[in-house]
Amino acid sequence: MIRIKTEKQIDGIRKSCKMLSAMYRELIPQIKPGIQTIDIDKWVTDWIIKAGGRPVFLGYTIKKKPFPASICISINEEVIHGIPSKRRIHEGDLVSLDCGIELAGYISDQAVSIEAGKVSKPVHDLNAVTMECLYRGIEAVKAGDRLLQVSRAVENHAKKMKYGIVEEYCGHGTGLELHEDPQVPNYPHGPNPRMNNGMVFAIEPMINMGGADIEVLDDEWTVVTADGQVSAHWEHTVAVFNGRTEILTDPLESLIFL
Repeated sequence: MIRIKTEKQIDGIRKSCKMLSAMYRELIPQIKPGIQTIDIDKWVTDWIIKAGGRPVFLGYTIKKKPFPASICISINEEVIHGIPSKRRIHEGDLVSLDCGIELAGYISDQAVSIEAGKVSKPVHDLNAVTMECLYRGIEAVKAGDRLLQVSRAVENHAKKMKYGIVEEYCGHGTGLELHEDPQVPNYPHGPNPRMNNGMVFAIEPMINMGGADIEVLDDEWTVVTADGQVSAHWEHTVAVFNGRTEILTDPLESLIFL
């Protein structure tokens, strides 16, 4: 069931989103070759708690063991749900960050893909197109229209550029819980509700340089491309209310595409 939010609830979700984006603005400049991903996770945990929030990913579970970190850090062929470890980031890596904050009962969700040092042109192009897919999807959000036009906008742009679209994972409603209805797929399939005032959801294209097929590692969380090629991930939380669309999380691309 889709949970329609009141204006007061949307304001609470907005504040959580602004906190999350503020965290990212401080974090992104630290994503450089040599840093260990476990140190990134510790910094994120400390920042969120100090700011008065709760790391909503930490301990989160969906029919599997609880996620052991506050942020997902997925590198290169890792699509999503990468677990922080002693692994170091290297020059040319594409580092996808996905994080959520609960603030006073309201939840935010945002993902960005960071280019560590100088990446190859194919990796940079994939990252830029994935970000463009996100904004094509957001442009398709219109009160009263059908949700799958968002999915179609994402798919059309990714296919035009001949990239693979991850099908098994998708965007989702959010705000009062991390994952709510409706699902927001990156290609048109499944239920197609109208986008009504009071809906809050996360749009999150996961786009692969190669094929669409993915696998889940033995840790039960980390999703990787089946062909070992690089994947990118971008996400915003958006709201529909008073007949208009608002991106609740802040744009961060100016910190990434320098």
